[in-house]
Amino acid sequence: MTHARISRRHFFYGSLLAGAVPAAGFGTSPSLKMLGYKSPNEKLNIAAIGAGGRAAQDIAGCATENIVAFADPDSARAEHTFKKYESVPKYTDFRKMLDKEARKIDAVIIAIPDHMHAAAVWAMERGKHVYVEKPLTRTIWEARLLTEAAAKYKVATQMGNQGYSNEGARIAAEIIWSGEIGNVTEVHTWTNRPVWPQGISELPAEEAVPDTLYWDTWLGVASMRPYSPAYVPFNWRGWFDFGCGALGDMACHILGAPNMALMLGAPSSVEVISQEGKNPYTFPKKSVTRFDFPARGSMPPVKIFWYDAQTGPAFRPQGIPEDEPLIGGEGAFRGTSAPPLVTAPNGQGPRPGGQGGRANPLSNGAVFVGDKGYLTTDTYGANVRLLPLERHKEYKLPPQFLTRSPGHYRDWIRAAKGGERACSDFSVAGPFTEWILLGTVALHCEGKLEWDSARMKFTNSAEANQHIKPKFRKGWQAG
Repeated sequence: MTHARISRRHFFYGSLLAGAVPAAGFGTSPSLKMLGYKSPNEKLNIAAIGAGGRAAQDIAGCATENIVAFADPDSARAEHTFKKYESVPKYTDFRKMLDKEARKIDAVIIAIPDHMHAAAVWAMERGKHVYVEKPLTRTIWEARLLTEAAAKYKVATQMGNQGYSNEGARIAAEIIWSGEIGNVTEVHTWTNRPVWPQGISELPAEEAVPDTLYWDTWLGVASMRPYSPAYVPFNWRGWFDFGCGALGDMACHILGAPNMALMLGAPSSVEVISQEGKNPYTFPKKSVTRFDFPARGSMPPVKIFWYDAQTGPAFRPQGIPEDEPLIGGEGAFRGTSAPPLVTAPNGQGPRPGGQGGRANPLSNGAVFVGDKGYLTTDTYGANVRLLPLERHKEYKLPPQFLTRSPGHYRDWIRAAKGGERACSDFSVAGPFTEWILLGTVALHCEGKLEWDSARMKFTNSAEANQHIKPKFRKGWQAG
């Protein structure tokens, strides 16, 4: 009889997850075996599309493998990496690199501006495993394209949202699935981004293109326009044609724990509640967006609120003292460490990784609102805690239910060598990115937008549907 006993907590897991657990993710083992996979003892030959800025940190994260080729149209931005790997072939155009170096490349890191992330399609078509920085793409159509391409070409994939690899996100999911805070009906998330110019109502004046930049190649799929340092090397993130604003920069991190724990799938609607500095060229200075998700399995409908340009938490539950920290603090379940946020050189704003001081822990976070209590997480899904503090002090974690990641880059490398699927594999990252990008579309429109995910269409706005798919410049068509 002892072995037949089922705890109430275990029973809650089972009933809650019935019909809701996705087929991929959480360390499941897919049928990825195919010719070309390496022994775990062999090194991958990795090429990088992008070599400066964030790309340099991704390359460093994969330094246990062989770095065999680079493509970057901005040699000034890539200078440090190019010097570090002096003997490695270097290209300005990734298409030429993939053609000429195809036989020696096993996998490709893609860490370039958002509008060019569909470069992953060129790599996957050639059977290369891909790691793509967040957000996976600039548009919803491209996210769906990459998801389908990964399945078609059976390659190992990973999006660069480290929070999905953090143990804290898994701890948060296990606490919520145990029923500790009851049914979650709201999540409030916030960020201090943007830390680059937005709300710009005029296009910048033309300036001379630096000798170190191949401007036409940098533009890639985007329409030709005069060069300006207002776009390169970092502030492209705030422009509609190149980036995804604060949502693209931080939502794939901050919303990772909610997406995992609540198995969000696709929302039924999205609405921008407010925005300051709306204009035709860039994301606004500040905005608040609401996503509505239907019931999933036995989980009830849930509202996700996103607040950007915040100086601190945008939501404080009733009854929590003002002097009690919402994020982290005494006894928080920290999980595996996430990279600190540091100030990058040349005034490019805070970036993950490297050495230096950490960002204010209250700059980014999430509050889960349950009918039995509250739970909070930080930027990367770590520093998990229950509110109020007195409740957290007495709490004991439920039994481990999810596998733990060996580390974000190692997870992808392991998958590329035939191991378990990476935690943010495109079967997970693609749909996740799609619903986040609904928010970037909603910034163009008024009112609530009703979303039909199966048809990849807004059912009540022709204007919104114009922003689902990008316009590709001749010679740069993806898919």
